[in-house]
Amino acid sequence: MEYKGPIGEYFSMNSGHGISQWLNDGRDDALTVLWFLENGNELEIDGVKQSLGENSVLTLIPQNQVRISKAGACKVLRFNKDFFCIINHDSEVGCKGLLFYGSRVVPVLRPSSDELEIYQAVWKMMEYELKSSDQLQQEMLQTVLKRWLLLCARTYKRQSKMDQVDHGQVDLVREYNFLVEQHFKDKHAVSDYAELLNKSPKTLSNTFKKLNQDSPLQIIRNRIAIEAKRLLRYTEQNVSEIAYELGFNDLQSFSRFFKKQVNLSPSDFRVEGV
Repeated sequence: MEYKGPIGEYFSMNSGHGISQWLNDGRDDALTVLWFLENGNELEIDGVKQSLGENSVLTLIPQNQVRISKAGACKVLRFNKDFFCIINHDSEVGCKGLLFYGSRVVPVLRPSSDELEIYQAVWKMMEYELKSSDQLQQEMLQTVLKRWLLLCARTYKRQSKMDQVDHGQVDLVREYNFLVEQHFKDKHAVSDYAELLNKSPKTLSNTFKKLNQDSPLQIIRNRIAIEAKRLLRYTEQNVSEIAYELGFNDLQSFSRFFKKQVNLSPSDFRVEGV
């Protein structure tokens, strides 16, 4: 089921065993939420293998490369920024740099039994609105989608214990993650992001430590490594081209970085993925 608006808005919901078809629908601009309904799901996302059980929920951005080895029944929700822009509406849903554009391996949510009841109710509400065809359909779908994203963000914060700390600190982490996602190819130092956020590097380090997050520097390095693995595995660019694209001055410095992060040379990693 899908909704298409007059100026390119796109929203779709599907449920069943067609995950490959739904993820490869030609929409390269859509954010995605996957909700697995059975155990035994095996995926590879940006070169990282994921084993996902029943009622695992994960979020994807268009840049994520997904290979499906095994997948049972699932629910798939997709929407583009013309339908609902999470960046423009960040004050309403608070998922930028958390559920999407978080500069790390995609988050896997595991809702509690109480949360699952609400997930199911909100999903049914979205299905109902998607079947409607009146002039309020888009607005109603957007309203219920906000509720869905808020639920997912709440689950993430509970899992990571972010719901127990100051909201301002959580927002600082989210904004840092989002900035890294935007600039990791050309900004490799924590001080670069501290300047953008009008904070000191020490403030950033202390905040991330208090929230039991990876250090700000490790987040940058992790994001570069994820992109390097993605380019090595899914493109035909040579290693020198990848090094240049990721902001390294020479092949040697990139190779040293990659081996330290991944424990393999770029060439060995590419061979292993063949």
